[in-house]
Amino acid sequence: MRSMSKRDLAIAGATLTLIAYTIVLSLAGQALSANQTSRTVSNAGKIKTVGVGIYSDSSYNNILSSINWGTLEPGSDKTTTGYIRNSGNAPSILTLQTSNWNPPGAETYISLTWDYDGQVLNINEGIAVTFTLSISPTIEEITSFNFDITIIGSST
Repeated sequence: MRSMSKRDLAIAGATLTLIAYTIVLSLAGQALSANQTSRTVSNAGKIKTVGVGIYSDSSYNNILSSINWGTLEPGSDKTTTGYIRNSGNAPSILTLQTSNWNPPGAETYISLTWDYDGQVLNINEGIAVTFTLSISPTIEEITSFNFDITIIGSST
């Protein structure tokens, strides 16, 4: 696998920042409509992978190291796509875990799921997965949060 130069990493980071900024502006415009109230729920976190690589593009060139979900409303869902490739040396099945929730207990009101259906991922094979972040309509007193996402490739 080709390692990315500092310039490529800077471009990838700037691209992700621009996408996140655009999404935040879009959501902010909706939230400022007349007769609406809003609550800011933002996230920043790290993605750790074991035996797999996760990328922001379908050509598997730009490593996805964090997801900025932007501003979310109680009761809302937000999706983003990641591209996962088996970088191990055996066919693998993927597992998704979350950890290090901040503030503690945020996972009671916030959940992360994906549409991966358990298929075997052969060596160097990649797939697109959609991550969905869901905010409970009963969320209270949480105005920002973060957590870590871990994707594990286990040999079959």
